[in-house]
Amino acid sequence: MSDLPVTSRELMRWSEALAGVARTGLGFTQSLYEQERFEEILKIAADMRVAADGRFAADELVSEWMKHLGLGVAGYVTPKVAVGAVVGNEAGEILLVKRADSGIWLYPTGWADVGYSASEVVIKEVKEETGIDCRPERLIAVPDGPRLGFTTIPLYSLVFHCRFTGGEPTAHPLECAEVGWFAEDALPEPLAGLHIWGPTAFAAIRGELRDVHFDAPRVATWRES
Repeated sequence: MSDLPVTSRELMRWSEALAGVARTGLGFTQSLYEQERFEEILKIAADMRVAADGRFAADELVSEWMKHLGLGVAGYVTPKVAVGAVVGNEAGEILLVKRADSGIWLYPTGWADVGYSASEVVIKEVKEETGIDCRPERLIAVPDGPRLGFTTIPLYSLVFHCRFTGGEPTAHPLECAEVGWFAEDALPEPLAGLHIWGPTAFAAIRGELRDVHFDAPRVATWRES
């Protein structure tokens, strides 16, 4: 058995996984007995989340999770989908934004919107967040959002390499505190998950073709970070 301490990030991941199982079960079961068991699991998940991050009370978390229950397929809890854009210019620099809510730097990213393809959302998000026009070239990564360290919401992000086609960096007044172009050896801090997406992003900007990056499976899924 490992002597390594459990981290807050691991606790939050386990909490979200348990809450997802419980909410999915509540969405499908017709048994009152099973409903009670799933509700109890939801309370345990809330206690774990409070232990990891005490910003919310356990009762508040359970109430929030219960508010968003659906029935059948609509109640199956899955990660949300976001899109991200690695935009490079002719100088080999990358376009980064400083999130207004967290103060963390990252490439432009946002939720996938209904009615748009993923590449269309990329164009829209980059324009809205930064004032920059771009053209998506290809998909380069599918990272798990919480592993990047900038969100605790379960999500997968479809990251596209994009070509800069025009515009001047202009930060969105509500979503972004700053926006700018940065060279690989002069990146701002704090920068979320650079060790995960950085090599793939700058390889794409240099014109190198690599396989799409994705998070490798953990050897012991529930025990390794």
